Amino acid sequence: MSDDDGDRDYCLIDATRPPRAEGPPYAECVLCRRPTEYPESCKGITMCPVCEWQEAQRTACSG
Repeated sequence: MSDDDGDRDYCLIDATRPPRAEGPPYAECVLCRRPTEYPESCKGITMCPVCEWQEAQRTACSG
């Protein structure tokens, strides 16, 4: 493994995230409907920080 690979998270399937919003309006979380950190114009699945953390816990590598 090279030094460049040190920061890579191998457990994530798709590590792409939408850009954070500069301010309101914020997109709703698809699970709990709370405001997220992403702009309302963001397409796709958006989750609030709590639901993102819980989803990461559910899908984490056991290893």
